[in-house]
Amino acid sequence: MRLETQLLHAGEPRPRIRDAVVTPIFQSSTYMSGDNEGYHGVRYIRLNNTPNHEVLHAKLAAIEGAEAAVVTSSGMAAITTALLTVLRSGDHVLCQSNLYGGTHDFITKDLPGLGVTSTFVDAADPSSWERALTPRTKVFYVEALTNPLVLVGDLAAVPRFAHAHGVLAFIDNTFATPVNFRPADHGYDLSLHSASKYLNGHTDLVAGAAIGRGELVQKVKLKLDHLGGTLDPHACFLLHRGMKTLALRVRYQNESALAVARFLEGHAAVARVHYPGLASHAGHSRARELMRGFGGVLSFELRGGVDAAEALLRRVEVAAFAPSLGGTESLITRPAATSHAGLDPDERRRIGIADALIRLSVGIESTDDLIDDLARALR
Repeated sequence: MRLETQLLHAGEPRPRIRDAVVTPIFQSSTYMSGDNEGYHGVRYIRLNNTPNHEVLHAKLAAIEGAEAAVVTSSGMAAITTALLTVLRSGDHVLCQSNLYGGTHDFITKDLPGLGVTSTFVDAADPSSWERALTPRTKVFYVEALTNPLVLVGDLAAVPRFAHAHGVLAFIDNTFATPVNFRPADHGYDLSLHSASKYLNGHTDLVAGAAIGRGELVQKVKLKLDHLGGTLDPHACFLLHRGMKTLALRVRYQNESALAVARFLEGHAAVARVHYPGLASHAGHSRARELMRGFGGVLSFELRGGVDAAEALLRRVEVAAFAPSLGGTESLITRPAATSHAGLDPDERRRIGIADALIRLSVGIESTDDLIDDLARALR
């Protein structure tokens, strides 16, 4: 089945439950079972095996062409559980620079307390990777599109390099989504998502997902059973419902974000626009080669600095001045004050996140209305 059909039908119970076209919410914490299930086989919400979980797991695996999937209570629950599954004291992680602030903090502030070290590299420069390897490197961790500069690393080379050196290849595919990029097709061992964003798409829940090789996903699931980052059945239902329109939403957002980026790039008040759909973007040719679309997030800098950025944020009316991204509503924010506020200012500047940088997550409003509103705010 093609993606649009998989989003609706993959993983659905057959026969349908009491003839219900939509899988119902199983608001039960526990289920009747035999005596020989084993701990992880007991039917219980925290063990991530209710009917609502199982439908999502099958659907997520199908849309990325992977063997298995597991959902979690947040994107960070997926990321942290996956890393804790494969890392031990003395291990080392190779990481892409410009990671999401929460991931960066976990790797640099929490993992060292567990005896795990890390090195950050330019994901677009494979020639620099081998120098950063150690005999204890276990994971090469990258993002399909980075937050907020939407950089595109050499995503095809990452799993080849990792596997040649006995290292696992992990990728955060939140920004690209399975509509634009399928990590399993390129050999990634695990794909991670903040499902709060595009997968759900409606800005009304927090969830995460880990998708990839069956044996590895099973290990992540067992670790998740112990750590307890479980998605509740009602949130599973909402995520399940939101995913059905993923392809429609993302393809529209791809087109709309490209039009907005072109408008901003041509505006006299704008100093720079970061969007891989633009020929001026450093990763443009790589994005064209690897991806089916350039995503719904862009960032830009105004010539007037922080004061101009704050003025724009107060003036826009269509996009909501709020953190997060990937929903039906357009959202606009200043990453230095939100998603990357936890980073040291010098570290933000080192990785190119200016204090005046504005990030725009393009929703499904009229593209013309978004552009008209930005034009008015920029005046």
